[in-house]
Amino acid sequence: MNQPHSHQRADQRYAFDASGIAKRFRHAAIFGALSALEPGETMAFFNDHDPLPLLAQIEQHFGNKVRIEYVSRSPEGVQIDFHVVA
Repeated sequence: MNQPHSHQRADQRYAFDASGIAKRFRHAAIFGALSALEPGETMAFFNDHDPLPLLAQIEQHFGNKVRIEYVSRSPEGVQIDFHVVA
């Protein structure tokens, strides 16, 4: 019996480098990517600066469905894991 093939795994991590996206499209791209994630998946986010206004918008929009975890902060940029929870 053939099983359906799926590329999605609930423990999957997806890299997202915001520094390579034009500034006028960044927030829309980030919100789109977060909306596409399933519970248990993580977006490993990189940006060239600490996106404090964006984080406030994410918390307001997604509430407790997305957990924000700083991985690193340095002069080169910021790495944040966005974990989608059930």
